[in-house]
Amino acid sequence: MKLGLGLYRNMLKKDYYKFARQCGCTHIVVHLVDYFNSEVGVLPTTDKKGNWGHAVANDPIWEYENLLNLKKEIEANGLKISAIENFSPGDWYDVLLDGPKKHEQIEKIKTLIKTVGKVGIPVIGYNFSIAGVYAHIRTTAARGGAETVIFDGENSACKEPIPKGEVWNMVYDETDYKEFVETVSQDQLWERYEWFLREVIPVAEKAGVKLALHPDDPPVPVLRGAARLVYQPKIYQKVIDTYNSPSNSLEFCMGSIQEMSEGCIYDAIEKYASQERIAYVHFRNVKGKVPNYQEVFVDEGDIDMIKALELYKKHNFQGVLIPDHTPEMTAPGAWHAGMAYALGYMKALMKVIDKEVK
Repeated sequence: MKLGLGLYRNMLKKDYYKFARQCGCTHIVVHLVDYFNSEVGVLPTTDKKGNWGHAVANDPIWEYENLLNLKKEIEANGLKISAIENFSPGDWYDVLLDGPKKHEQIEKIKTLIKTVGKVGIPVIGYNFSIAGVYAHIRTTAARGGAETVIFDGENSACKEPIPKGEVWNMVYDETDYKEFVETVSQDQLWERYEWFLREVIPVAEKAGVKLALHPDDPPVPVLRGAARLVYQPKIYQKVIDTYNSPSNSLEFCMGSIQEMSEGCIYDAIEKYASQERIAYVHFRNVKGKVPNYQEVFVDEGDIDMIKALELYKKHNFQGVLIPDHTPEMTAPGAWHAGMAYALGYMKALMKVIDKEVK
């Protein structure tokens, strides 16, 4: 197992690489999409007045030379890129919406996958979701009044329709919030997803890239009138069985799995780690399940993180674990302090588990 850190677009610079190394990380998961309009920290409040900004299409950062330079820059700072997380909604919104540009856009996604493989980056994480991450509320709910996010299923934002021109909580085309995306059923969403897998997995196989699906966050069956894909742990098996290939893998978010109303996080780790389908792990903790939960410090939630790590070790998981959505601490560098706390905890546990196994 390897220790890593996820860095957003505005964090892809030397000081953040140095911070990652100082915390003991060897790997980086990079986000090329410019979320939050460069806001740093935990998830912002999401509602109809606030989302994750504008989704850029055909961003030059995905071009071969630029990706290669980013890889070299990160490696020059003693780290490796283990994955890129998420396509820009601007590049594939009609794949998600089954719109008129879906064939043109799927070819763009295939090109991105080929480029990532050519550069030598092994994994692309992604969310196949129309509503995206939405209806979270930012508050001081973590230990000691640390700032974090909570989810309340009664929040009216959960039922807000999605305006046309927006997908996955980002705007790809200007909207006046008067026309809305039609409701999407489970059958419709799965039909779109199966088509997506048939198109891209053969390309990923040839490129030597794993495509790793993130579970829904929040993991509810329907959000904003759109069905969700993976909102229970068992549904990941359907994903695997839909296209049986090592390139069809999982971005295993422990927080999202724990938040689900059914199943057991430890059974899920056993099930999918034993099949060698977990590409990398979001190692985070929560309290509660849908319809009400809160994201908390890695050591204060409902998941026994030591037990979880023992299960990854049992199945010889060799991938990267990164903290995610960790609460911010009351300090001049709130994000840095929260991440340093999580990474120190993770590194210590990993050393303990290694000694126990030996």
